[in-house]
Amino acid sequence: MDSFEQFLDQIEPASRANLAKSIERQSRLTKPPHALGELENIANKYASIVDEFPPKVPEAITVAVFAGDHGVLEEGVSPWPKEVTMQMLGNFIAGGAAINAIARQVGAEVTVVDVGVDGDTSAMSGVVNKKISNGTSNLALGPAMSLLQAKQGVQAGFEVGNSIIDAGSELLVTGDMGIGNTTPSAALISWFVGSDVETTTGRGTGIDDQRMKIKITAIESSHDRLRREGVKDPLEVLASIGGYEIAALSGYILAAAVRKVPLVLDGVIANAAAIVAHQLNPNITDYLFAGHLSKEPGAAKALEYLELEPILKLDLRLGEGTGGCLSVPIIQAAVRTLVEMATFESAGVSENLSTP
Repeated sequence: MDSFEQFLDQIEPASRANLAKSIERQSRLTKPPHALGELENIANKYASIVDEFPPKVPEAITVAVFAGDHGVLEEGVSPWPKEVTMQMLGNFIAGGAAINAIARQVGAEVTVVDVGVDGDTSAMSGVVNKKISNGTSNLALGPAMSLLQAKQGVQAGFEVGNSIIDAGSELLVTGDMGIGNTTPSAALISWFVGSDVETTTGRGTGIDDQRMKIKITAIESSHDRLRREGVKDPLEVLASIGGYEIAALSGYILAAAVRKVPLVLDGVIANAAAIVAHQLNPNITDYLFAGHLSKEPGAAKALEYLELEPILKLDLRLGEGTGGCLSVPIIQAAVRTLVEMATFESAGVSENLSTP
């Protein structure tokens, strides 16, 4: 598999020609102008991403759940032990997690990928092994990963994304698992967006005030280190304060943009990964849908930065791909209305000829 770095300069804006075709067709469908609201915007964006017009309604959907552990857990940022990450992988492949239930509901496949779990998953049938290391180092004390490891994580996600697309998937959804991963996500979002750590950092699994102070202090310590070292390169920032699953999600996003396949972001972990990918090539946002607005405050900051409107707002903060997956039927409905609704001419319906 070629390196993701070879393709960074090849990611171009989505098709403006197809966007124009979609907008023009929307104006001829049997409805008042803009009567379908955001569905029209979703359909127009979808049409701009894919290489054909009219686009095909996506039926082959894959949720890739990237998993990794985090050394910052040593600080006490979460009451959950790191062992839960590996235990949840077993739950995913057994079909018992929330993402499995929601994926079954919307007809999506779930792919589980170990990029940095602190444990041996080699005997777990159904887990794709892309492990870089057994978890990151503690970002509060030093770099979470080496630059090489961060690039390996991005490459792993890039390879998984390409493999899923090669297998026929038409719409990708991000998923994640990693106890403590809202800490590096908030660290990345705060750093790149330039927002205050306290306003960007959320309570993750529902931590109390004491753990919240620890979490904020850990992130601020990591930012102090970046400033002291004068780190500017996005991949070096990722290596210093990120996580393996975040790196892999960044690569997964890059693969979708390179291949011109639409991708749905889930929550704050994916939002952080999207910002990293955006730092590498801003054109990637043309290929992304924000599945929902996570309850984590960093999500709103990230989506504002990426200029993406969330499809759903359900106060979710579970991760796994749940919110992203829930938005899939809305995206499908948006595309279906674009391609299957009759035009005024074909249906023999009179248009509104009045002028404002």
